Amino acid sequence: MKKIINPWRNHPEYNCFGCCPDNPIGLHLEFYEDGDYIVSKWNPQHNYQGWVNTMHGGILSTLIDEVCGWVVTRKLQTSGYTVQLNVKFKKAIPTTEPELTIRAKVAKQVRNLVYINAEIVNSKGELCNEGEAIYFLMNQEKAKEMGFLHCEVEDE
Repeated sequence: MKKIINPWRNHPEYNCFGCCPDNPIGLHLEFYEDGDYIVSKWNPQHNYQGWVNTMHGGILSTLIDEVCGWVVTRKLQTSGYTVQLNVKFKKAIPTTEPELTIRAKVAKQVRNLVYINAEIVNSKGELCNEGEAIYFLMNQEKAKEMGFLHCEVEDE
């Protein structure tokens, strides 16, 4: 796995809840490229519960949405936004879970829409959540206008 270099890190208005390392209430996700997949590891916390000792579904949906966004950033080398997000909650995730693996890859692309499949797996390797996101892809000119130039991995 190769660590993805965050292309937004020097943007003056960057404060993403999912991936900005400086957002005090954010998830601080980092991403890696592993073949066709974009992968992140994350440790649940008590403050992200919905029900007692159980992860909030909105936070789990955010994890899926965020990794899908990074598929667009790295694999398609552009920026975009979520058009649709569907999440299946298959197994409850306790806030005490040691580590989650979130991963996603492109399923198909139709013109400026990309369909991305994602999943969240617990530390035992059990599938807990599945997701499908549809992202609208910005053309290179619009992506550049938004501050995106390219996304690289370390040692590239």
